[in-house]
Amino acid sequence: MNKTYGSKTRKGWSLTAILLMTVLVLSACGSKAATDNGGTNGAQASNELEQIKSAGVIKVGMMGTYAPYNFLNDKKEMDGYDADIAREVAKRLGVKVEFVSQEFSGLTPSLQAKKLDAIISQMTITDDRKKVLDFSDPYITNQVKIIVKEDNNDITKLEDFKGKTIGVGLGTNDESYLRNEVLPKVGDFTIKTYDDVISSLKDLNAGRIDATINNMYALKPIVDANGLNIKAVGEAIKSDQAGIAVRKDNPELVAALNDALKGMKEDGTYNTIFKKWFGEEPAQ
Repeated sequence: MNKTYGSKTRKGWSLTAILLMTVLVLSACGSKAATDNGGTNGAQASNELEQIKSAGVIKVGMMGTYAPYNFLNDKKEMDGYDADIAREVAKRLGVKVEFVSQEFSGLTPSLQAKKLDAIISQMTITDDRKKVLDFSDPYITNQVKIIVKEDNNDITKLEDFKGKTIGVGLGTNDESYLRNEVLPKVGDFTIKTYDDVISSLKDLNAGRIDATINNMYALKPIVDANGLNIKAVGEAIKSDQAGIAVRKDNPELVAALNDALKGMKEDGTYNTIFKKWFGEEPAQ
């Protein structure tokens, strides 16, 4: 009697244990699937705009060596046109801005590696860049001219580049323009690249290169600060439009940036910033 009762009890406990284990395994699988699905859906729902707002800060990359666009002032704070645009955009997104300074050629890789949320550093909007980056609407249009030494009267147009050494910023739209459009048209000339504008202009002033190309707004503060004997010659060879660059497939962030820029233009903030740095109204 006791033996039979104990045997039945053991069988009952064994069956119960098996059922419990089955339930636990199925629950665990269900939880994992739900977690996986939930995680995926969460990542999709949490777009980069929402992530920036949640963090309360937008990390903006810029050179920090390109006055009057972006540079370190006497207080070692990021200053300039780009910096003011970045601060105002961040304000309208409801977040603070954190500036990350580095060479221009490293900005896109840093953005792709998610070390930055955006680039606001006179990055020209081009078809090639749009293959790997998304851009806001343009926030400035720059006229690009040929720059030579004050006493140089031999170079006044692109055709005069043949046989000469021309300086240009590494990884910039101007470099692509020289290599892909000017070289095939003009003929052989040497292209020397630089990590910052000041170095190229100092080399021009010292006669180590024959010319460079740059936009007019970038020239005056550098010339004034460094006593350079250089000049712009001829008509503008091209005009560039710069936008705020972000990683691909960020429609929410791009839309928010465009809304911020549009609001700045409508309420006059954009014009105020432009006049502060360039002393004139922006071209319409």
